Amino acid sequence: MRIAVLKETEPGEARVALVPESVKRLIGKQHTVVVARGAGDASLYSDDEYKAAGAEIADDAAKDADLVLTIQATAAGGGERLKEGAALIGLLSPMTNKALVQALAAKKVTAMAVEFIPRTTLAQMMDVLSSQTNIAGYRAVIMAAEASPRLFPMLMTAAGTIAPAKVLILGAGVAGLQAIATAKRLGAVVEAFDARKVVKEQVESLGAKFVMVDSTEDAQTASGYAQELSEEYKQKQAALIGEHVQKSDVVITTANIPGRKAPVLVTAAMAAKMRRGSVIIDLAAETGGNCELTKAGETVVEKGVRIIGARNLPSQAPVHASQMYARNMEKLIAHLCTKNGKATAAMELDLGEEITKAIVVTHSGAVVNERVKEAVAK
Repeated sequence: MRIAVLKETEPGEARVALVPESVKRLIGKQHTVVVARGAGDASLYSDDEYKAAGAEIADDAAKDADLVLTIQATAAGGGERLKEGAALIGLLSPMTNKALVQALAAKKVTAMAVEFIPRTTLAQMMDVLSSQTNIAGYRAVIMAAEASPRLFPMLMTAAGTIAPAKVLILGAGVAGLQAIATAKRLGAVVEAFDARKVVKEQVESLGAKFVMVDSTEDAQTASGYAQELSEEYKQKQAALIGEHVQKSDVVITTANIPGRKAPVLVTAAMAAKMRRGSVIIDLAAETGGNCELTKAGETVVEKGVRIIGARNLPSQAPVHASQMYARNMEKLIAHLCTKNGKATAAMELDLGEEITKAIVVTHSGAVVNERVKEAVAK
């Protein structure tokens, strides 16, 4: 199979879909890999390294490719450079990218959105969202520590004792758990809130206090993602979060609902009650923000509180972010190129298989994912 790696075009995107070591392993499995010239420059992987791994370097890598790999959907344009019937894998945002979905369907491209990979044991090594949000959680804490006028750890000095910073993490998914671990390593006192009760043990195992609404409702779905809850729960949640936000030096929000606007967890009124110099890092900025005051890609200062609308934090650590994404791609390609338990040279898609069914958005000229089909029809 001829696999192409595109050069990213999204502003600020520094990652690349395959790194040289992954290229070498894929070539070892009888695939041909062609990399767009300069595709790895921003993530510090040179064309020479790709050549040494056995890749071809081309100005138009997508030409004649059977499978095209990307990070962001923008690198694929409208799919016009892909040959008819080719496959495309990347973070395609199909729920909100109606024009792209329709264009790919018209070109008979088999488009696979990796953000739809299910949270299952089998799919764990292919889970792009987990690998990338892990990095985002780490970077969020580093960003908060840089922005805060206060130190994170407790220091006992000749000039007196410095109290540790109080950090509140809203959302204890992969990003939240990494943020907890990183903040604890820096010496902060950490609390974490999540509407999914199943994460309580994980939060406490990292040394943080778990903040929980007194309710029988649970936001955990069978697929491992979060779902919306009742208005009564939301009212209790708002009161609890407001109480803990007010006494925190740093708040890091990570709550996202796939395909929907991010829930507002921190209102303007809550932020106004934080003491001057406090920091809010909003990891949901690109989907509307968990803080009412958030502006994506901007830093807003209100009454001395700094609200940072963080965008694409994995790209701030592009070397390791690319490595992790590339390993996810390797495992996904191996899964798609398996038939009856045996490796095959080309993809033979089984649209009834759990992972394949979840990620395939368009196939054979039609939109086949039910959720995307509904979104495109609106």
